[in-house]
Amino acid sequence: MDRDQTSSSRDDSHQDGAPAFLWGLVGIMAVIELTLTAADAGMIGTPRWRWLAYGYGAFWQPLLSGELSPSFPGQVYSMFVTHAFLHGGLLHLLMNSVVILALGKMIAGRIGAGRTLLILLLAAIGGGVAFGMIATSTTPMIGASGAVFGLLGVWQAWDYRIRRRLQMPVRPLLSGIAALILVNALLYLYLQGGLAWEAHLGGWLVGVIAAATFARADMIATHRSGEPGD
Repeated sequence: MDRDQTSSSRDDSHQDGAPAFLWGLVGIMAVIELTLTAADAGMIGTPRWRWLAYGYGAFWQPLLSGELSPSFPGQVYSMFVTHAFLHGGLLHLLMNSVVILALGKMIAGRIGAGRTLLILLLAAIGGGVAFGMIATSTTPMIGASGAVFGLLGVWQAWDYRIRRRLQMPVRPLLSGIAALILVNALLYLYLQGGLAWEAHLGGWLVGVIAAATFARADMIATHRSGEPGD
């Protein structure tokens, strides 16, 4: 195997952990949530800090319709990104962080840090767009779930591509997508409508589109066999 083939066959599984830029993102989210959690407990500041953070950084659908006045110039635009850095508690933060670190590591190993960051950004924005277009809720939308589902969309689109190329059955992939839909439906019912499934859908669609455009990656099995990518 020549040097080019050896290089192309490397993936993130040979790294000891997630790249530093992913830890940096998770670290920012963690600092924000830990600060707000401490404020909730009366350890620092005031419990009002959380609602101040939500007021300035959460995604408010009524801002788009003009039913709510912005707290500062440009909030209508900034909330498409800032909502992803806010969470509803440590468990919410932990669930999103684990997926970002795990899937983000795999994806960055194939397409690099720059395009992975772009996917996270566009998926967060896409989640906000879908939520703004579909949701009718007046409650704030927070969390990095749109970005998380963007990574899931990329991963599943890549999986579909390699399965078709190697003439493998796509049923396991379709089962995985069906499972995602079922979990979202059950959580939506359990949380009595408190799940922003619209943001999940928007982020996932961005991931699928990214995998077909700027985030295309030849799957590692094909490279290892020495076959040219398409």
